[in-house]
Amino acid sequence: MTSKIDKTIARQQEKIAAGSYYEAHQQLRVIAARYLKQSNYDAAAEILTGGAKALLRAGSQQGASASGGDLAIMLVVEVYNKAEWEIIPEDAESRGRKKRLIELLREFPPDEPSRKRYITEMISWSSKFGPLERGDPELHHAVGSVYAEENEPYDAERHLVLGTIDSAETLAKLEFEWYTSDEAHTAAIYASRAVLPFLLTANLRSANKALLIFTSRLSAANLSLASQEVSSTSSDVRIYPSLPLLNFLSLLLIAVQRGSADLFRDLTRHYTPHIKEVSIWDDALATIGEMYFNIKIPRQGNPLLDMMGSMFFGGGQGGGNQRGSGRQTRKVEAAPASAELD
Repeated sequence: MTSKIDKTIARQQEKIAAGSYYEAHQQLRVIAARYLKQSNYDAAAEILTGGAKALLRAGSQQGASASGGDLAIMLVVEVYNKAEWEIIPEDAESRGRKKRLIELLREFPPDEPSRKRYITEMISWSSKFGPLERGDPELHHAVGSVYAEENEPYDAERHLVLGTIDSAETLAKLEFEWYTSDEAHTAAIYASRAVLPFLLTANLRSANKALLIFTSRLSAANLSLASQEVSSTSSDVRIYPSLPLLNFLSLLLIAVQRGSADLFRDLTRHYTPHIKEVSIWDDALATIGEMYFNIKIPRQGNPLLDMMGSMFFGGGQGGGNQRGSGRQTRKVEAAPASAELD
C-alpha cells in the first residue's frame, strides 16, 4: 500500500512541477476521498500531506499555495477529526501525527490566507482530542514561533502564552525586540506583555523566565543603565532606579510566589502613581489579585478574557494586514521624570 501511495504522490508532484496545479489539486482530493470512504485514514493522510507540501512549495502562482492550504485543511478536518486521532504524549504514533501538522505549518507562505484557518482547525483538533481544552502547548508554541519569526507580535502572543516552557524565551525575545523600536522608558510595558499573560494562565515559571530574559537583554543592551541586585534569604531581585514599573513586575512575581496578599496590596499601593500611567494594567492586576490572593473586586463581564483580548493582543487587530505596525501601538503618553536611559 505504501508503494502505491508513494507512486500516486510522485505522479501528482510531477503535475505540480509542470504547473498543472488545479488538476493535481482536484485529483488529490478525489484520491483522498476514496481512502476516507474506506476509513483508510493513514493513506488519506499521506496523500493529503504529500500533495499539500508540493502545492505550498509551488508558491502563490495560479493559486498553487491556496490549493495546498485546502488540502492541509482537509487533512485536519476530514482525517484527524473523523479518525478521532488523540494526542497521547507517550505514544510515538501520536507524536508523529502532531509533528506532521507542525511540519506542514512551516510550508505555508506567510501571506497565504488559508494558513489562518489551518491553524484554527489544528488547534481546535488538539483541543477536542487532547488533554487541554485550550489546545496542545507544542502546537501553540509552533504557531507562535512562526508568527514571531515573521514579526507578527499580536498573533505570536496569542499562542506563545499557551505554549511550552520554551515559549517563555521566544516571547521575551520578541517583546524585547519590539521594545527597541519604542522609547526607553516603556521597557516595563513590553515586559508585561509576557509576564502578565503568563500569570493569568497560572504559569508562574514562564512568567519568571520571561522577565529574567527580558531584563538580561535590557542590561546587556544598555550598559549605562543603573541597576542593583537586592538579595534576601528567600529571593534575589534586580532593581532599576529609573524604571519603577519594571521593579514592580519583579516584586509582583515575588508576591505571587510567596502567596502574600499583604505584599501584593503594599506593592499596588506604593506603585499606584506609576501604574496609573499605564491604565491598561488595571484589569490584569485585579484578576491576579483574585487568582492568587483571593482579593475580590466586583467588576462586570469577564475581565480575564477582556484583558487578554484587548490589552495584550491588540483587540484582535494583529496579523497579516498589520505587518510591522504593532511597534507603534503601545506607548506610554509621557515618560516618568526619572526614566531616561543613556
